[in-house]
Amino acid sequence: MLLTIGEFGHASGLSPKALRLYDELGLLPPARVDPLTGYRFYDPAQLERAGLVAWLRRLGMPLARIRVVCDLAPAAAAGAVAAFWAQVESDTDARRDLATFLVDHLSRKDTVMERTGAALAIRYAALTDTGLIRESNQDAAYADARLLAVADGFGAGGAPASAAAIEALKRLDLADGTRTGTTGPGIPAGGLLNALENAVQEANEAVRGLAGTDGAPQGPGTTLTAMLWTGSQLALVHIGDSRAYLLRGGELFQITHDHTLVQSMVDDGRISPGEAASHPQRTLLLRALDGGDASAADLRLHDALPGDRYLLCSDGLTAVVPGQDIHQVLATVTDPEEAVRELIGLANAGGGPDNVSCAVADVVEAAAGAGAGPAR
Repeated sequence: MLLTIGEFGHASGLSPKALRLYDELGLLPPARVDPLTGYRFYDPAQLERAGLVAWLRRLGMPLARIRVVCDLAPAAAAGAVAAFWAQVESDTDARRDLATFLVDHLSRKDTVMERTGAALAIRYAALTDTGLIRESNQDAAYADARLLAVADGFGAGGAPASAAAIEALKRLDLADGTRTGTTGPGIPAGGLLNALENAVQEANEAVRGLAGTDGAPQGPGTTLTAMLWTGSQLALVHIGDSRAYLLRGGELFQITHDHTLVQSMVDDGRISPGEAASHPQRTLLLRALDGGDASAADLRLHDALPGDRYLLCSDGLTAVVPGQDIHQVLATVTDPEEAVRELIGLANAGGGPDNVSCAVADVVEAAAGAGAGPAR
């Protein structure tokens, strides 16, 4: 026995207006339409699909995505819902970080970042390696007196994507004409982060322009983790699963958060960090520069102190080398160039399954003179 649209709407919790819309979109077509009156009738067996549609709408899932989920087998549909909600939480975290910055930014009325004490400089080195398994290197790494960056490309055109992302930041590095071993003049915090965000958008546009250039089914994309130095602070941009670490006072801190499905599962308490390391979906990114929404990149400021050591690296290092071994190298190998070489050597000693890139920078007082600039 078929139900009228009113009866079906009452049983499913969907309004007749919503049911007509879902019919037009092919999401929930009626079992029969009267050829004379155009009146819609529904089969009671459709109530399960209608209920799922209603639940997914309450989650805020777009209708086009709901249609895909409803056509999946139950296990696959469950995975799709989990991935969607992980993306929602990731986006919420990004907006929370932005709100925190805006509260601080407005409270200080865009206070200019003045130098405090001695001017700071960095000793730096960067290196990328293909590894032992991959045929080509889609990573890119860069370091100079103002910029430290690592990008991990993926898909067709991954290598040009990672290179394009860093090139966009290098142009920002040159924007004020400063190419010295010391940090630049005071810059308003909001202006610095706005400039960095514009560079990220430019990088994303460059990646979008690479899509489809070789006819491959998977388009290009890249992670990006970078630091721009100014005054006694640094601006950090991060999207994807490359990482930034800070060694301060002998302790190693990860100062970025992986934008991956498994990291969101760890955050929710669904799996442990140990389980995440071997999870079959551990490489699934929730955010990246892929021509889509680049506003999901994390942007924030950090205070730099003399004696700080920063490491930026692709997951070709962290997926293979245990955290304590990374800590050991950073704490004991004083020369940045030797440190990046030893870290990459550890990744290859662990099988070298992926491209690996590292950039290391030591913060020193500019008065030290010989300490500033690239590692020798």
